[in-house]
Amino acid sequence: MMRQDSNDATEDVSLFDTEDETRRKSKKSKIRHPLACFFHLFFRVSAILVYLLCEILSSSFIACMVTIILLLSCDFWTVKNITGRLLVGLRWWNQVDDDGRSHWIFEARKPSTQGKTASSDSESRIFWLGLVICPLIWVIFFFSALFSFKLKWLAVVIMGVVLQCANLYGYVKCKVGNKSNLKSMATNYFGRQFFRQLGKKDPKAMKDTTMLPL
Repeated sequence: MMRQDSNDATEDVSLFDTEDETRRKSKKSKIRHPLACFFHLFFRVSAILVYLLCEILSSSFIACMVTIILLLSCDFWTVKNITGRLLVGLRWWNQVDDDGRSHWIFEARKPSTQGKTASSDSESRIFWLGLVICPLIWVIFFFSALFSFKLKWLAVVIMGVVLQCANLYGYVKCKVGNKSNLKSMATNYFGRQFFRQLGKKDPKAMKDTTMLPL
């Protein structure tokens, strides 16, 4: 009877752990900021659609150009100041000190003390897909306008490329850190790969090395 009770207790603990794991997974996949996700994609997708359908929507080039520039500006401000902070816990900005020198600051929010991530997987996926795909589309628009000799649209397309790529560059810097961090990450990665390959080639030598007395 005592053995059966111990088995039952072990089974209850495993079920409890499984429920906690599924609860954590559901929190990671849940979209906690639906409004931020919507506006993260709304302005940039709207600017692309207006550019593609401008000849159908309006015959006035000035009206289409002003609309696209306003949408791109709203997207730049929203992504830089709101959606990056809410969806992935990143932000960047420029600060001018008392001497008049300009400093670019890149920050990343640290995970909480309880080990929870700052953002869910779904929100992070939406953020980075929108941040990467839309600049690529504007680059395609640039070459299309250049090769088709639509010179009047080049200024609009260049502004789209600059604003979209500026946000992409800023958040990539926030994500990976400065050049020294990149160098240390690359050094650690290639170091691990070197020792892993060395262990595959001569596992006996690696075993003897690890068994040497200190």
